[in-house]
Order: sequence, then structure tokens, then C-alpha cells
Amino acid sequence: MAATAWPTSRSSAARPAASSPSPSISGRSNHEGEIVGWLQEARSSHAGIVINAGAYTHTSIAILDALQLTELPVIEVHLSNIFRREEFRHHSYVSLAARAVICGLGPTGYRLALEALADLLGTTKEA
Repeated sequence: MAATAWPTSRSSAARPAASSPSPSISGRSNHEGEIVGWLQEARSSHAGIVINAGAYTHTSIAILDALQLTELPVIEVHLSNIFRREEFRHHSYVSLAARAVICGLGPTGYRLALEALADLLGTTKEA
């Protein structure tokens, strides 16, 4: 599972680029409780969340609850196309809290999710 959260102090003139550093919370964990803790922290210090919950996507009501309690915009990312995989992977608890889902684009999905989150938060630079 990987998660990133958009800092609330992010400059309104900034737009994430492939070479730009990650937002301030970024992590990987195989421990559901640790993920829930990160999400709880993000509520008070961040403006949005990009999350790939891995297998927890399909099983974790705790992560769903934590995402909903943040009241932040959430974008769900999956490296593979979960709809081309096993039937049980077609259901996502995370999607119930997400504004958008990006799947099947590999690592590019993370960049697109950060760009979309910047747009949602109104932090993109006007052309």
C-alpha cells in the first residue's frame, strides 16, 4: 500500500511535475493500523490524499472509515487494471471515499493522480 497526502501549505502557484518531490506524507506499509494512523494525521495537516491501498482496497473497512473521516479529497490509484483481474478485486471500499480512481497505467497513475488532485484543490498554474 502506498499513500501520499497533499500538504495544506502547498503554494497555490505550484503544479506537481514528474521530477518534483512527493508531498510530505508518503509511505508504504503492510500494516493496516499504520495506514489508518497516517490517514488520521493527514486530516489536520493536509488538503488531499492519493492512495493505493493494495489488497486492503478490497477488504478494509477501517481504511474506508479513516478516509471518510478525513473529509479530504481522495484519489485512488492502482498500478494494474483491477477490472481485468480476479472478480474479488472488482470491489473497492476505498472507491466509496474517492473522488476519482485511476487504474491500469502503472506508475504514471501516481503522477496523473497528483496532477488531478492539484486541479481539484485549485493549485495548478494557469497556462
